[in-house]
Formats: sequence, structure tokens, C-alpha cells
Amino acid sequence: MRVGVLTGGGDCPGLNAAIRAIVRKGVEVHGLDFVGVRDGWRGALDGGIVPLDVPAVRGILPRGGTILGSSRTNPLAGEDGVRRVRETLADHDVDALIAIGGEDTLGVAAALSDEGIDVVGVPKTIDNDVAGTDSTFGFDTAVNIATEAIDRLHTTAESHTRTLVVEVMGRHAGWIALYSGIAGGANVILIPEQPFDVDQVCGWVENRFKIRYAPIVVVAEGAVPKEGQMVVKDSALDAFGHVRLSGVGEWLAREIADRTGKEARTTVLGHIQRGGTPSAFDRWLATRFGLRAVDTVVDREFGVMVALRGTDVVRVPLAEAAAGIRTVDPALYAEFGVFFG
Repeated sequence: MRVGVLTGGGDCPGLNAAIRAIVRKGVEVHGLDFVGVRDGWRGALDGGIVPLDVPAVRGILPRGGTILGSSRTNPLAGEDGVRRVRETLADHDVDALIAIGGEDTLGVAAALSDEGIDVVGVPKTIDNDVAGTDSTFGFDTAVNIATEAIDRLHTTAESHTRTLVVEVMGRHAGWIALYSGIAGGANVILIPEQPFDVDQVCGWVENRFKIRYAPIVVVAEGAVPKEGQMVVKDSALDAFGHVRLSGVGEWLAREIADRTGKEARTTVLGHIQRGGTPSAFDRWLATRFGLRAVDTVVDREFGVMVALRGTDVVRVPLAEAAAGIRTVDPALYAEFGVFFG
């Protein structure tokens, strides 16, 4: 059996660990043959197929990014997308496809599965927002990077007695903001699931100054004020209909400065959260997902995604991953309310 491996959407730490696990177990245990699909779904449309064997995956475990490349190409956006994907797989004698990605990539995988293409999904994203799994790889590394940044910013904020607003990723879900904000001792944490009151934020900021501590505000890029709308850099849409986020941090810093009369600065972590060496946990989880994905292909159980449930890696329908976003439970957010302000 020849199996294609694809990484789609935004890159994240752990992708290479997953590719490595898939290829090594697939070749050495099951005798499978592998090819890589270059640049996500773009390669599936345009015939970007490359050899993928054990020598190709040696030494990639600690590397960030993906050796296969990625893109935000949506093959479902054109009328002939499904046909072109099917033809690419047939031209290269690919019997099944392992698609590693987040909500958009797995949504495409679910649609292709409905069209009769044999697909197994593997969930990854730094945002931790894929439905059907308790965690995605990439998230732990992103949280560690954001937490370290917050730790470093505390000393600068206190030295200059200013507010520092830290903008982290999180379009629809505030997992990175919540985890890194709590771990880094932030005074205000703002997430997309909970619209915020700017006056209340400014009140919390001023309370910190009263006790001679400079406040740290952590805000997810998708957080929205109660009186207003999502702040975006521009209105252009990607292939999946998403606007380019980032901007809420700068907007919020200006509001805080104007309303409190005290200096406020912004740090936007952006793609720093995606890059670099994956954490031990992300290598471990990506490896487990990769191993189980290969077993799923061998069992010919297609149209499913491997997922973490508790400590077990299980198989769930791809439709479950495509059904919606895994967001922060309001009760979990409220649980940490004592630390805010």
C-alpha cells in the first residue's frame, strides 16, 4: 500500500515528529510505501508529490515547521478541486492519505472522505481548538513560549511603571491566552469566548498601579470588546474565509493609555509562537498520533481522526473535527477569576 502524508494550514512545532513516526512505523512494522504531498492541499491539487522514506525523516524529531511545507490552499474552493485531488492520488498510485492539520485541513479531509477518498486525520494546531480531541500538538510549545515572554515582560513593566499588553494567537479560542496568562501571572486575560469591558480592564490596571505593581494584560488576537467589533489588520480573506487578525493589542494599549493617563505598550508575539523546537510533550503527543494514524490506515478505517481522550489515543469521525471549534468553557475561565485584576 502506498500512503500520502500531507501537512496543511499554519505550521506548528511537532509536525516533523508526527511525519517521522508515521514513516518509521509504516515502513519498518507494516511494510508500507510513503510519499509526501508538498505544501498542503496545494500539492494535492497540482501534483506536488515527493518520495518519503526512513532516511528522509532521520534527524527531524526536534525540528520545528514541516519538511513537507504547508499552505492555506482550499481545494474545495474551486469546482474541480475534488477531481484534481483524486487525479493526483491516482497518478502517483496513492491508496490512502494521512492529513495532518487543524480545523480547516481536517474539514477538507472530511469532505474528501465523503467523496470516497480514503483519508485519516491527525489534529495539530497551536490554538488547541480542534473539536473531538482533548489536546493538539503544537499547543504546549506555544504556551511555553508565551509564558516565557510574559515572565520577561514583567520586569520591564515594573522597571518603567507601565502597562504591557501581550497579544497572543487565538482566533476563536482563548486557550493560549488563558494557559500562558495564568502561568505567567498576568493581571488581565482576555479571550474570544468572553467579550470584555474596556472600562473594567482599565479599572483592573489602575488597581495594580495603586499597589505599585505594573500590570500585564494578555489578550488573544480574536478577543472582542463588548461595545465594538473584532480588530483586524485588513478585511482581506484567505481561502477558508478568515480575515487576518492581530491589532487588538495595539488598540487596547491606546485605550488604556487614553483612559488611565498612564503609559501602555504592546508586544505582539505573532509567529514566534509557531516556530522553533517543539516541547517534549508536543514531540510525545505528535509521535503517538503518528503511530496510531498508521495503524488506522493498516486497519483500513478511513474517515476518522486520531484523538487524545484522557491519556488514550482513540479514533473519532472526521466529521466530529469538522463540526465546530473547541472553545474555552466559561466555567474554566471563571475558575481563575480570582487572579484577574
